[in-house]
Amino acid sequence: MKAVPAWLSYSLLRVLMFAVPLGVLLALRIEWWLAALVAAVIGLCLSYIFLRTPRENVARDLYAARHPASEPVHPDAESEDAVLDRLDRARDEQAGREG
Repeated sequence: MKAVPAWLSYSLLRVLMFAVPLGVLLALRIEWWLAALVAAVIGLCLSYIFLRTPRENVARDLYAARHPASEPVHPDAESEDAVLDRLDRARDEQAGREG
């Protein structure tokens, strides 16, 4: 069984840290816009305090996705390089004959 991706678990925890305070504040009959604002601040504070490790895992995964260890090889790269090498050799031979 595959493990849950770090970004998914982090996102779900962030949503819960917003939704639970929002539900509590709405149950207390606080204005919806004020409840949403306060719930957003509470969620931000809770996630900053308690979700350090998942946040770092997501950041590490994003960095790894954007900076792969090796560059992907294009299927035609070897044949193109071979053509360029032949052209360079032909140019060098031509320059050797003329000079």
